[in-house]
Amino acid sequence: MEVAMLEKEISGYIGKLLRENFGRGPGNVFCTVSKPFVSIYITNFLSPMENTLLTNQQSVYVQKTRDLMMDTLEEEIKSYIELNTKDKIKEFYYDWNLDEKTGMLLFIFDKDQPYNFDSYDNKKLVEKETIELSMEIQKAPEETHSKLLNERTLIIVRQGILISLEKEFIQLGFQETLKIAKRNLEKKVITQHQSSYERYLNAKITDYFVDWNFDKDKSYTLFILKS
Repeated sequence: MEVAMLEKEISGYIGKLLRENFGRGPGNVFCTVSKPFVSIYITNFLSPMENTLLTNQQSVYVQKTRDLMMDTLEEEIKSYIELNTKDKIKEFYYDWNLDEKTGMLLFIFDKDQPYNFDSYDNKKLVEKETIELSMEIQKAPEETHSKLLNERTLIIVRQGILISLEKEFIQLGFQETLKIAKRNLEKKVITQHQSSYERYLNAKITDYFVDWNFDKDKSYTLFILKS
């Protein structure tokens, strides 16, 4: 199946699946397949019940409910993508911007070879900015890489970023609470660095998402760009 058709098929499937499980489907679903990544950007997605909770300042409950739902849907979505690509998926990340009613799903195929992080203008400056951002929150990553999937989607991966205190929280079973706290903090700091990122990328950042794999001590950040 050609890439454009594959992206259209996955977008339609995700829209239908979310509608069936949340009671309301998203406005649009934009899928990008750039191996080893499949990124899915979701817009105008908020159920009436979630809207009521947000109105009453209960965003944590919305995040927790969506976490539970994605835990349920993960294998179903992975199976569909694997069936249509004939490739195995080894990692899955997701995040929501509840204020903007948007979301991101990111799937990573299993590869024996190292990822090909193609060069782009000011790539080193973007990664340097990311290292500085990480140091403000926790510590410098052991590895930092980035890749433009297309003109609208930038992915940044950091490896080796957890500090000892965070690892202890994970050992004690507080992964969910830690992830919610890290998301809130990291997004505040990204906002402070946004103008620098936009200058290096020569594009406006219209949305951003972040998620972690604590077992692998890895994090993915995804920027949605507008020229």
